[in-house]
Amino acid sequence: MKISLITASFNRAGVIRTALESVRRQRGAEIEYVVVDGASTDGTVEILRAFADEVAGRGDFAFRWISEKDDGMYDAINKGMAMATGDVVGILNSDDFLYDDHVLETVASAFGDDVDAIHADVRFVEDDLETVRRYYSSNGWKPWMARWGYMPPHPSVYVRRSLLPKLGDYRSERDPATGKHVFGSAADFEWLVRYLVNGGLRTRYVPACLVGMRMGGLSTNGLGAVLRQNVWNVRGLRANGIFSCLPMMLPKMFYKLLGYVFKG
Repeated sequence: MKISLITASFNRAGVIRTALESVRRQRGAEIEYVVVDGASTDGTVEILRAFADEVAGRGDFAFRWISEKDDGMYDAINKGMAMATGDVVGILNSDDFLYDDHVLETVASAFGDDVDAIHADVRFVEDDLETVRRYYSSNGWKPWMARWGYMPPHPSVYVRRSLLPKLGDYRSERDPATGKHVFGSAADFEWLVRYLVNGGLRTRYVPACLVGMRMGGLSTNGLGAVLRQNVWNVRGLRANGIFSCLPMMLPKMFYKLLGYVFKG
């Protein structure tokens, strides 16, 4: 099985090498790694160019990258998805990393003829990449939970690439009145609703931590960010014909607190 991993980046020279190295260390799977950079000016392009030279000639590892203007992270991910040729695809954020050297081997072994998508667990870590702040598990997740804001962690989800034309890209359109992206940083939540809830996919939970995520990302940077995220989550649910409202997101906060208390 060939796995395509997509990373979107823009001016991430300070962190992207960690993501690159975590993918380079993977063993036990055929890997296609696609990085779509948004015309960075901070040295990211030079890092990508050097990495391409370093992995050239490795038979089980194909590295492809582009650097050009885009309309934000989700537009870049869509470009990467269009470039992918693997049997399954997943996302690795530019400031995150695969948690151990056998993550993609674990992903490949989880897919059988009866599985369209898998989901697993992630850890939120400090900049030292070792101090765990929160453990986010998708064990026990069911599609009905999405109405209440519960969703498997996006970087732990891998889907069959053959489903992409049917179920569609990440929605990156802007509101004509405000010029802002309609789903903000929750376009991944809306995508998961479309695939895992309305898509009728056969899913499997994998009891493993696949990704380490740095604290302070688009959806974890303070109370205001959490509130905006939940507003966008409600919008994503309603766009898919599922009623929800902001108060229904509140129980999720207790579940999130448990993740900080029980860190794995």
